[in-house]
Amino acid sequence: MSRSKKKHGYAGHSFAESEKEDKKLWHKAFRRKTKAMIVLNEECLNDTTYPDVKEVSDTWDMAKDGKFWFNKLDKKYKKELRK
Repeated sequence: MSRSKKKHGYAGHSFAESEKEDKKLWHKAFRRKTKAMIVLNEECLNDTTYPDVKEVSDTWDMAKDGKFWFNKLDKKYKKELRK
């Protein structure tokens, strides 16, 4: 792995390794809300509008706060691309 490197020069804004747990919670809440809507509207399933993603989760509540791009003009750019 001494020659492996990232394809794109960006990284996340936090010390969190991943957002796996946040995504699990978000999908669980989304499924729960969708099932509740289906139970309430059993007789008219074709007319049901499902919940919007933004109704259930907020990206600002997750572990990472976005991404930033490495500066290509910086001397440490090649070092930052290493895995």
